[in-house]
Amino acid sequence: MTETAALVRLLTWLSPAFPIGGFAYSQGLETAIAAQRITTIGDVRAWLEGQLHAGPVRNDAAFVGIAARALVNDDVDAVRAANALALALQSSVERDKETREQARSFLDAASAWPVDVPARLAETLAAPMALPVAVGAMAGLHRIDAASAIAGFVNAYAGQQISVAIRLVPLGQTEGVTLQAALESKIAALADWALGAQISDIGSLAYGTDIASLKHEDLPVRIFRS
Repeated sequence: MTETAALVRLLTWLSPAFPIGGFAYSQGLETAIAAQRITTIGDVRAWLEGQLHAGPVRNDAAFVGIAARALVNDDVDAVRAANALALALQSSVERDKETREQARSFLDAASAWPVDVPARLAETLAAPMALPVAVGAMAGLHRIDAASAIAGFVNAYAGQQISVAIRLVPLGQTEGVTLQAALESKIAALADWALGAQISDIGSLAYGTDIASLKHEDLPVRIFRS
C-alpha cells in the first residue's frame, strides 16, 4: 500500500462518518456545560487545552502510538498490556462503556479492509478493547504511519468535542473552526510526544474531567451518553 493510500484509509477510519458512534459521547463536557462552567468559546478552548495537556486524551494518544509500534514489531504482548491498562484507567462506567463500544464498532467497520491477523492478535482483538488501542493496533497491522495515526486520532477527538460545544454552548460553526485551528499546534505537540511514549509515561491529572464524567449519569436531561 502506498503512503497516499494509507493516508486515505486513515482519514476514512477517523472521519466523523465512520460508524463507531462517536457523535453520541461528550466525555464529561456536557456536564460542565450544564453546570454553566463552560459558557463561551474561551471556556471551551481552556477545557480542550487542559485535556490535551493532562487529560485522558493524553493517555489515549500514547496508547495509539504504543499499539501501532507494537504491531509493527509483532509484539502482541505489548498490545495486550497497553489494552489492559487503558481499560483500567477509565474513570467512570460511562467512559468505560464508551471506549469499549466504540472500539468494537471500529474493529467491525475496519474489517471492510481485509488483512492477515495472527492468531494471538485475533484473540486479543476479540476481547474487550479500548478505542485508542484498537485504532493503534489496526494502524500498525495495516502499516499506516504511527505519527499520522496519533495526530489523526487526537485531531478527531478535538473535532468531536468542538461539535459537542457547537450544539450545547452553543457556538457558531465559524467559532468551531476557529477553535480547531487554534488547537492545531497543541495537537501536533501531543502527537509528537506520544510517538515515543512508553507505558511508563502514561498518566493524567484531570480531576475536573473525571468528576464531570462521574456526574454525567445523574443529569436530569442528557443528550450525550457520557
